[in-house]
Amino acid sequence: MLLLRAVAGRRLPVPLPPPPRRSCPRAGAASLAPGSPPGAGGRGRAAPVLAALLGLGAVLAYGERRRRAAQATQAAPAPRYPLYTREEVGRHRSPPDRVWVTHGTEVFDVTDFVELHPGGADKILLAAGGALEPFWALYAVHHQPHVLELLREYKVGELSPEEAAVPAPAAGDPFAGDPPRHPGLRVNSQKPFNAEPPPELLAERFLTPNELFFTRNHLPVPAVDAETYRLRVEGPGGRELSLSLEELRSRFPKHEVTATLQCAGNRRADMSRVRPVKGLDWDIGAIGTARWGGARLRDVLLHAGFGERPEGEWHVCFEGLDADVGGAPYGASIPYGKAVSPEGDVLLAYEMNGAALPRDHGFPLRAVVPGVVGARNVKWLRRVAVSPAESPSHWQQSDYKGFAPCVDWDTVDYSAAPAIQELPVQSAITQPRPGAAVPPGELTVKGYAWSGGGRGVVRVDVSLDGGRSWRVARLAGERQEPGRAWAWTLWELQAPVAAGAGELEIVCKAVDSSYNVQPDTVAPIWNLRGVLSNAWHRVRVSVRP
Repeated sequence: MLLLRAVAGRRLPVPLPPPPRRSCPRAGAASLAPGSPPGAGGRGRAAPVLAALLGLGAVLAYGERRRRAAQATQAAPAPRYPLYTREEVGRHRSPPDRVWVTHGTEVFDVTDFVELHPGGADKILLAAGGALEPFWALYAVHHQPHVLELLREYKVGELSPEEAAVPAPAAGDPFAGDPPRHPGLRVNSQKPFNAEPPPELLAERFLTPNELFFTRNHLPVPAVDAETYRLRVEGPGGRELSLSLEELRSRFPKHEVTATLQCAGNRRADMSRVRPVKGLDWDIGAIGTARWGGARLRDVLLHAGFGERPEGEWHVCFEGLDADVGGAPYGASIPYGKAVSPEGDVLLAYEMNGAALPRDHGFPLRAVVPGVVGARNVKWLRRVAVSPAESPSHWQQSDYKGFAPCVDWDTVDYSAAPAIQELPVQSAITQPRPGAAVPPGELTVKGYAWSGGGRGVVRVDVSLDGGRSWRVARLAGERQEPGRAWAWTLWELQAPVAAGAGELEIVCKAVDSSYNVQPDTVAPIWNLRGVLSNAWHRVRVSVRP
């Protein structure tokens, strides 16, 4: 929530003065006469008093001041504002440099409101140096007209007219057709696009908003026409089935499952701090939970004539429509038993959180394999094949496998290790963030926990002293059936912190229903690809005097 303050049981706007501008107006821009911007002058001295007032008097005083301000605005000529580029706005991302944001074509300085923000300073700072709209869309309160009205009291400029022009994509760029993304995502690579949400937003909701769900792409995002799309289902004996998206919807019952997907490289950054590894430097955000909807893979395979329990070892191979320059598609496979198990809940999904799959997440159809590493949840499905062998894809045979800490790139043999399927138990702290300065008193610690294979989380232990003593966190989330606990568990701990405590090392570890527990340190599980990183998560903070 932005620009609202609780006063006497009501939520009231709290105007604050626009601070001095640090960037210079562009050449040719109109200058600001002293006192010209709305709300300049004495308004700033009254704001802290207003924020502290209680009762009806505060409401009346505020209303009267707004009435006088409105009269003054009517009597004064419209202010002329300087012009800024987005690059100039982007230089103002922290209180020392001032916190600037944009809304539409307007520029605002909200620095002095940061610490008053009811949702916490960390939330408002996510938009620092950029546009407010993508973040406001996450909280309905921002759609109220008076919020935008109040924001304008912080106005310090306008975006330059040429900023509206969108640069044309480079000719021949295979990524030119990729979809737009939420600016709040923390980008690990642009081409292909890989990004995770800010950690402080991860545990805000049980279901991760589609626009903030982590994105793991290996290749350019394909452009798919849903009207002409066909899925091929193939297998031994020449059995073959071709299905349109509409046929998948009409012929097979829709099944929904709430499931967490996690990249094998989630928390790779922790391993990088021990020794260098190869791979994207994921923090704790390569994980998310959604309500998926689609046809059961089991139903489609049985309809195509494949049995429930064929003799021998069989696999279901997935191929995507995303392909490299040589035409080789992304591919992966899962055991046949998982694919046809009534309790496996494997989907050919066409919905995510009640909406059509976003392009970055597999539109129009993807595999959702609950409890299994994200790499097997193939997006943009074009082919499903029953085979006596695993997928021959590079990503099944020569990637996403775990090795001992002693294995290096000179000695690694990918054929000697099994492909990752179910993931180990995992947890992480989303609040407070590393390096934060927390006040003495009651400290709130939040995070998530999850385990692969449908094993539910039964406990999360939290320490404030590096693991010397422990407290048990309160667990929250949907009730899940034993053996089918596909979704994460959110947790929270509130604990007293004494003034003068200095530095705290907050640690969390989760225990799943099989009593698997996270290892205490990273070094013994280090591997050259930085996958399966699930040691105790540690966050160091300082306590304010």
